[in-house]
Amino acid sequence: MASFEIETIKTKPFEGQKPGTSGLRKKVKVFREGYYLHNFVQSLFDILPANELKGSTLVVGGDGRFWNPEAIQIIIKIAAGNGIAKLLIGKGGVLSTPAVSAIVREQKVYGAIILTASHNPGGEAYDFGIKYNTSNGGPAPEKITDAIYDQTTKISEFKMAKFDDLDLSKIGTQTKKGFEVEIIDQFEDYLRVIKRIFNFDQIKSLITRPDFKFVYDSMHGVTGPYCHRIFVEELGAKESNLYRWDNLPDFGHCHPDPNLTYAEDLVKKMYSGEYDFGCASDGDGDRNMILGRKFFVSPSDSVAVIAANSQLIPYFKGKMTGVARSMPTASAIDKVAEKLKLEFFEVPTGWKFFGNLMDAGRIQLCGEESFGTGSDHIREKDGVWAVLCWLQILAAKNEAGKPLVGVEDVVKEFWRNYGRNFFSRYDYEEVESEPANKMMAHLKELTTKSDTVGKTYGKYKVKLADDFEYTDPIDQSVSKNQGLRIVFEDGSRIIYRLSGTGSSGATIRVYVDKYVHDESVINQEAQDALKDLIQIALEISDLQTYTGRNKPTVIT
Repeated sequence: MASFEIETIKTKPFEGQKPGTSGLRKKVKVFREGYYLHNFVQSLFDILPANELKGSTLVVGGDGRFWNPEAIQIIIKIAAGNGIAKLLIGKGGVLSTPAVSAIVREQKVYGAIILTASHNPGGEAYDFGIKYNTSNGGPAPEKITDAIYDQTTKISEFKMAKFDDLDLSKIGTQTKKGFEVEIIDQFEDYLRVIKRIFNFDQIKSLITRPDFKFVYDSMHGVTGPYCHRIFVEELGAKESNLYRWDNLPDFGHCHPDPNLTYAEDLVKKMYSGEYDFGCASDGDGDRNMILGRKFFVSPSDSVAVIAANSQLIPYFKGKMTGVARSMPTASAIDKVAEKLKLEFFEVPTGWKFFGNLMDAGRIQLCGEESFGTGSDHIREKDGVWAVLCWLQILAAKNEAGKPLVGVEDVVKEFWRNYGRNFFSRYDYEEVESEPANKMMAHLKELTTKSDTVGKTYGKYKVKLADDFEYTDPIDQSVSKNQGLRIVFEDGSRIIYRLSGTGSSGATIRVYVDKYVHDESVINQEAQDALKDLIQIALEISDLQTYTGRNKPTVIT
């Protein structure tokens, strides 16, 4: 058993190490500068209770993006230097974000460090990220991320073990004196959890039907190998059903964000009419997009459809008591909760806000409009799980020998029963921070004016205008400034937010949501149905004047 020295190395703070809604994200070159990563990791260890951290076990893994292996070697040595007893690391240093959450919960370990910038581009010139998940498997709450940031502003030294880089390529245990690194199978715990949720035999009967054609686009992200393990090896799909399933450090020059803009290849395949079911995941595997034959399912509808059909999924049968969505997400799932008499919660953007509700048993299913859906099987959103939910629902609705019931059929049945929330999000990416902040200040002033309520914009009369504030019903923590809302008397909404998921500049997000239950208009194209509301949203914000942008980067 080899021993090692621990070196205490002097350092200075870096500016801007404040985690966003899902960790710290910057360009690779920023993370590689001096002790940038070292400072953040040491700051994390500094703010965790020393009596809990010493002798603990952590999971470490990333989405396979550029610089992932090198960063893990740094983390290993800082962990050893800080008295951590054991690390569980995915083979090759790779683990999907949902898999990390599953491992933390299955192995009952102290927490996890995840190296990912999620849906952001990868490669030497692009993005890198790091976040911490706690013992419930979910993202660290704000009190922890705020403490990490505070420590990064005053850090003066870090502790680092002195030993050679470890081999991440082979499953097995490598031991130093008082410190152990176990390289683990990246699929085992996640697959165990997934198999408790679904009827694999029923899903297999659907995806092996000759008249059912599907394609899964992993966008060269981390889910590719997971999809091969689950769909090909377990469910009998053909390898040709998987598209871009090899996980590459630069994601094959894809922008691995599963939406209509960045997953254009998949959209073209689905709108060619060749496939009945299409799906995609992002870089770290927590997001998803669902498509039918020439038919797109909005993420807001997707989580609502799963909720409405939850009793077709073995895991939810007789168990569903509550659901939740992020505030900007269209209110489709609200209608399901009302009809099925489920408890309902509206939370700020950021998956960590669902965790307390899940831990308390108040919700089992949740989702957000940014292509994230999940349940209490783990404490992260889960792209592969969402796809399997849809396949389980379709499998249950299809009988052998009868015409195929497709995605569009399921969604339109939902609209007939619950009405439809037309929804769209306009993203303006990498806007200069100063004009973006000025625009938000202008909107903040508008939403806090007493005379805004009652004001009329076209046919829409303002019922509520505010900056969304959330009080957690479990721990009573308060989260302020979570998005500017304008809610109209007919239930339509306009919401403005600055996103915290980019690595540079600001991303302005504008959301519009309009509810109808009139079958004569329910099948309209979303952009047509929302045209007047979108125009009002742009006029109210004066976005073009502030930013110089005359069109969004992405429309979803």
